[in-house]
Amino acid sequence: MLETYVALLRGINLGGKNKLPMKNLVRMFDDAGCDNSRSFIQSGNVIFRASTADATRLPEIITARIACDFGYRTPVLLRTTAQLRGVMSHNPFLQEGASEERYYVMFLANQPAQSRIDTLDPNRSPPGEFRVRGQEIYLYLPNGVAETRLTNSYFDSKLNTVSTVRNWRTVTKLLELMES
Repeated sequence: MLETYVALLRGINLGGKNKLPMKNLVRMFDDAGCDNSRSFIQSGNVIFRASTADATRLPEIITARIACDFGYRTPVLLRTTAQLRGVMSHNPFLQEGASEERYYVMFLANQPAQSRIDTLDPNRSPPGEFRVRGQEIYLYLPNGVAETRLTNSYFDSKLNTVSTVRNWRTVTKLLELMES
């Protein structure tokens, strides 16, 4: 049985670095056996259908193919439609009434150990705030993503994982596309 997934690639087409045309990226997913592959915006989001067994091996396949074809390695994280629905419903800042324009979600490759979460500094970059929930970190960044010290490298090193960030508007649109 096929399930709908979104692949979230880190650092694609940002600031002139890691250039990767979306048509090439979609073709990689098609070549790996995925169905109905399509991209959303230029920052490395691919929605596709695949069996769970095939999806499990995709991050490694796509990362290797990008390295071979484009000369750099980038993490590929997957979420199912149900998982992304859960991300949408667990945002703690929605309940607190914060402005949606300043919401971000950091997707983690794996769920961090509580002992690592406990090492995070809640005052690292005020007035920015974060909450770790499962395999996601919800960020509220009133000064924007460019002005925060709550970065991928900080969380990756502290939590011993790999992450990629999307703004709330993108997460909302990805789920809408996955459900259509």
